[in-house]
Amino acid sequence: MRELHIRVLAGVFVVAGVLSWAGARLWNSIGTLPSVPLAAPIVLALIAVVLLSTALSLRARLKAQRERRPEAKGVDPLMAARAVVFGQASALVAALVAGMYGGTGVFLLESLDIPARRDQAIYAGFSVLAGIAVIAAALFLERVCRLPEDDDHDKGAASPA
Repeated sequence: MRELHIRVLAGVFVVAGVLSWAGARLWNSIGTLPSVPLAAPIVLALIAVVLLSTALSLRARLKAQRERRPEAKGVDPLMAARAVVFGQASALVAALVAGMYGGTGVFLLESLDIPARRDQAIYAGFSVLAGIAVIAAALFLERVCRLPEDDDHDKGAASPA
């Protein structure tokens, strides 16, 4: 399984943000701007909590397994792989959504004197923060589920031969 790179997530965020900002400008010139839903930051925050709790649970179980505690519950490798795939998919979607709301939020900064637009800018800002939390939790989950052989392989590839 390939590791998720921050550069890819940042690229998705920036491209989505620029396209969203341009789309918001165009949409505003034609008519009214679509609203940023209040549920957007809430849903993203819930996904971040699920990813973080999964990572913490797996980390505790893996630590107990490494220490060979008698009460340690094993970690099914397929379940860990599914968790990592869910985390990677969530991080990519969160980067896209956060970029989209970030671009819209930047556009809305021009009209903060209008109360409705100010509320939309706040929702967009919280959506970006919640998207970053999803990305951080997904990267943490990926790090928790990394195999020791992966670390050895990475260190061996970095050293000159």
